[in-house]
Amino acid sequence: MTSTSSPADQAAATVKPASTGKFTLLLAVLIIVAVAETIGVVQFQIGPGKVLLQPMVWALLIAAAWGLSARYLPAAARIGPGLQTYAGQLLNAGLLLFVIKMGFTVGGALPEVQKAGWALIFQELGHTFGTLVLGLPIALLLGVKREAVGATFSIGREGNLVIIGEKYGMNSAEGRGVLAEYITGTVLGALFIALLAGFVASLHIFDPRSLAMGAGVGSGSMMAAAIGTINGHSPPEMAKELIAIASAANLMTAVLGFYFALFFSLPVCSWLYDRLEPVLGRFSSFKSGDLGPSIAGSGAGEAKHGTFGFSDSLLAWITVAGGVLIGNSLTYKVPLLQSGTGLLVVLAVVLLVDVLARLLSKVPHILILVAVTTVLGIPGLLPFSNAMIASVDKLNFLAFTTPVLTLAGFSVAKDLPIFRKLSWRIVVVSLTAAAGTFLGATLIAEFFHR
Repeated sequence: MTSTSSPADQAAATVKPASTGKFTLLLAVLIIVAVAETIGVVQFQIGPGKVLLQPMVWALLIAAAWGLSARYLPAAARIGPGLQTYAGQLLNAGLLLFVIKMGFTVGGALPEVQKAGWALIFQELGHTFGTLVLGLPIALLLGVKREAVGATFSIGREGNLVIIGEKYGMNSAEGRGVLAEYITGTVLGALFIALLAGFVASLHIFDPRSLAMGAGVGSGSMMAAAIGTINGHSPPEMAKELIAIASAANLMTAVLGFYFALFFSLPVCSWLYDRLEPVLGRFSSFKSGDLGPSIAGSGAGEAKHGTFGFSDSLLAWITVAGGVLIGNSLTYKVPLLQSGTGLLVVLAVVLLVDVLARLLSKVPHILILVAVTTVLGIPGLLPFSNAMIASVDKLNFLAFTTPVLTLAGFSVAKDLPIFRKLSWRIVVVSLTAAAGTFLGATLIAEFFHR
């Protein structure tokens, strides 16, 4: 008998996989994390720049390949379109553990932030100004639609995945945009920013300290690549000072950038998109809006209206925590007991935040999460704060990115036809946004170094 189910019914079925499928996905993620962490860091030189491939890159590539080859695999190992969409929803929830780690880092860094000075605080305006002024118009002129919001409201690091996932869902057009920005920055970002920073430094139109401040874009690898080339064009006696400035700027971006992007950059970018797209979008015959939604629909509504419940969130947290445990042990050689203690703290916090979010249903979940974790991360504020901070400090920051990027890789697999059609356009947009954040912060810093 021929099925008469509607596309909506079919989509709903694909985003609520059976328990066996969920277990397959969990096992696949943990296997990929173990393989990626075993491969480790691979680096090679291209011209003046160095490409650094972290385990998270291998995890993303392996997961995407696994998802793409679903039809050729045995049923027990198959991660098809339905599970790939579900992986995107797990990513939304799993990223909350990453925010908790970041929140503890922010709380502990507040004393350093206070010493950083006004120039470093105002650099966030430069980051936002640069990405929006350069990245968004270019995206619209190329015919990119709502993907442009996810790709240009910031440079798309881990915290920005959280923001877009919470606001729109990772299976949305905005989710595709921020994932494309993240992937481009992860694979090409360090090399691109090194070449750009070296070229700008060679012009000698900016104070080296301004360039060093601009190098603090919120990514450790990109900052290191940029400051290396900037030092090559600056007086040798300034090297230590420039590294210190770049490190402080990078810390400031990591600390304030998340909040700034959440409460300012994203709303402004969305507002500008609505007003600029009708004007600039007409110049391109390509329309990314014609590509349609992700397979099995987009995620924000699905994640909030019953198809993705507490048990699914719990699975997401267990999946990411398991990946962190593997990476922290294999790559960073932290004893399992210490890693496990830190993860128990993280899981306890995410459960506490979930309870508070249910009690304060009108307050955005992400706002509660950020507030709670930042407060808990301030040394000595509460009787148990220092013990919690010490436990979470044992969890390496990058250990969280490998399971997160594994889920992202599975999520990307279902959208490969769309990414293929976006092709070079989304890469151009992503690199333009990265250039904008560097140049914008440098320009702001120059006012303080005159």
